[in-house]
Amino acid sequence: MTLLTEPEAPVRAPHPLRAEAVRGFAPWAGAAVLLTLGVPLWGKADRWQGGWAETADQLHTALLITLPLAAAAGCWQGGRERRRGTEELWGTTVRPPLTRLLVAALPVVLWVTAGYLVTAALALLATWPYAQGDRPHPAVLPGDTVAMAAGALAGHVVGRVVATRLAAPLLAMAGYVGLGIVAAGGSPAGRALSPTTGALDGALPVWWQPWAMAVWTGGLALAAALAYAARRRVTALLPLAAALSAGALLGQAGDGLWHTDPLGRRQVCDTSTTPAVCVNARYAGMLPQVGEALSGITDKLHGVRNLPVRWADHGSAPRAGEAQLPGITPLGWSAVRGRLTDPRQYAWQAVTALQGYDCPETTLTARVLRADDAVEHYLAPSPVQKAIDEDDARGDAARRAGLRERRAARARLAGMDERQRRDWLSAYFGARAGCDPEEVPAL
Repeated sequence: MTLLTEPEAPVRAPHPLRAEAVRGFAPWAGAAVLLTLGVPLWGKADRWQGGWAETADQLHTALLITLPLAAAAGCWQGGRERRRGTEELWGTTVRPPLTRLLVAALPVVLWVTAGYLVTAALALLATWPYAQGDRPHPAVLPGDTVAMAAGALAGHVVGRVVATRLAAPLLAMAGYVGLGIVAAGGSPAGRALSPTTGALDGALPVWWQPWAMAVWTGGLALAAALAYAARRRVTALLPLAAALSAGALLGQAGDGLWHTDPLGRRQVCDTSTTPAVCVNARYAGMLPQVGEALSGITDKLHGVRNLPVRWADHGSAPRAGEAQLPGITPLGWSAVRGRLTDPRQYAWQAVTALQGYDCPETTLTARVLRADDAVEHYLAPSPVQKAIDEDDARGDAARRAGLRERRAARARLAGMDERQRRDWLSAYFGARAGCDPEEVPAL
């Protein structure tokens, strides 16, 4: 008796693009981008983790390294068939040259892009718990992502054209040096055309800059791929024309592609104290702890006249009637992950900002310096003042005499009754605001 069995369904072969994407060199290229970008970011997280603008700046400027790496990865993949000696074999397949190129190039393009986007997402998540008033700055991500993909695709074409194993490392070095030179000292038009050029201090791109940059870099890479492998190479003219149009638009704009963040021009203030305490709106969440760090000063200055109206943080010189708030930025110094690193040091810096810091050095007589020291010691002594005094106590006779005079002045100011000290401080701050050393009251 013959048993009838149904024929087995034919096993469907996996798509060659999937096979290329999950095996071989492409996943390693994505991991290399993730590590090359992620490890340095993690190592200096205290410089960006408290601010959205700083995070975006770090991710954007990192293209100086990751973009040449993407190009080198594409270049290495492009020379794979030559290294294996299978170029002639691949030439006998029925697939057209452009399809063969894309099947080999797209996995690396996708993986290096994914490595960059995963790192960017992790950096944004790491910033979120510590942000103090700003908002995320994802505007440059589209242009940066397309630039990574374009670098890998263009590098793949270079790897197919240049017949040497050194093509990939040489391309990486040339890309790094070239991008660095343009970013550091190129013309405004040249900087505008470089995908790694940015503006720090919270500046933002105009709304169309990331999209024009994407067309510029992506169009050039696509034109190179079509010119190399398309059956009708004239089709390369279309992306090339789009790239040149976008490049002309970027070049004409020059440094005008970046503008100041409107939020960075605003101040958030606590007016319950004298002077008032104002921080930049990008770090509004830090106002309570800044106010707490300066509370010992403002309590002692209650009723004192001739003071600045407020401490302010404009990112530039203070305006009339203001004193410069000690810097919250650059992150990693006074502030790390949304917290002041040393409130005592911060308070001392705030006192020095009240003492006519822009007066010429010729006004800093011995009488003025002695008064400055007494005021600082009364309002917010420097954390290192004790060590300085101990060092002067071990010094020569002149230094020991200077220390005795400073200590005597501190004791006289601290020993005044409240009204007398308030009047003395009013006269002192009036004289320091006018940079008049003769009017500084004696101690």
